[in-house]
Amino acid sequence: MTGLTSLVLICSILGFFALAGGSSASDDLDTVTVTGSTTVMPLVEICAEEFNMLQDEVMVTVSGVGGSGVGIKNVASGFSDIGMSSRELRADEIELYGDNFSEYLIGYDAICIAVSKSIYDAGVTNISRSQLREIYNGNVTNWRELGGPERDIYAVARMVGSGTGDLFNEMVMGDLETETLGADTYTQNNAEMKTAITKNDKAIGYLGFNYVQDGNLSAVAYEGVFPTTESIKSDAYPLSRPLYVMTWNEPDSGEEAFIEFLLGDEGQSIVEEIGFLPVG
Repeated sequence: MTGLTSLVLICSILGFFALAGGSSASDDLDTVTVTGSTTVMPLVEICAEEFNMLQDEVMVTVSGVGGSGVGIKNVASGFSDIGMSSRELRADEIELYGDNFSEYLIGYDAICIAVSKSIYDAGVTNISRSQLREIYNGNVTNWRELGGPERDIYAVARMVGSGTGDLFNEMVMGDLETETLGADTYTQNNAEMKTAITKNDKAIGYLGFNYVQDGNLSAVAYEGVFPTTESIKSDAYPLSRPLYVMTWNEPDSGEEAFIEFLLGDEGQSIVEEIGFLPVG
């Protein structure tokens, strides 16, 4: 055997063992997939990044496509390990999928009613439930009717399956299955809702508390109460809501480790940092 042939053989053997070792390490890594609510996603995404850096036994991946309803369905079907939801489980979901969910409250948020900055500056700083219902039913179509400027209302709503949309329909419109006939456009998530409002000078929409902290839009008072940390914590703001993660049956060790991180001091600090309210 020549020297060159021997060298090639040795390198091949070393390469084989290196690949075998890498495959073994990868196989030992517990992967936890998280899907669901776009409201909860920014919080869980940041927590996942921190959690992944602090240990090397569990890798958490997060996707907010689809909303709360999709997260609940994905957990029940086994498509994802943990679901995110900005509302409680509904009776029809339990009837459809079964009562094997384990829910974990990780924080609080609020649905904020927001308008284009120019509308707020023109004097529309408060809205009642009845006024909001009239807008989304299509009966009020001009800001003049609410003490604002002579300008058509551009109403933005959420698509079916959104936890934010479901709660808005239930708490404001009075019917989970209502059709918001007055909506001019529908968005898939909070980010799209914010863009639709900020890029229009006559818009109204509804989105999570942390999405109204900046940008060319303003949250108005609802039923006379502005959404603030204090009003949400005290439950004085009528559109407050819980934030959940959930598993199917009891969580396994990887899922449990991440949920414990979310509920621990570091996870709850992140809850506060990004504009939600901690459980404690």
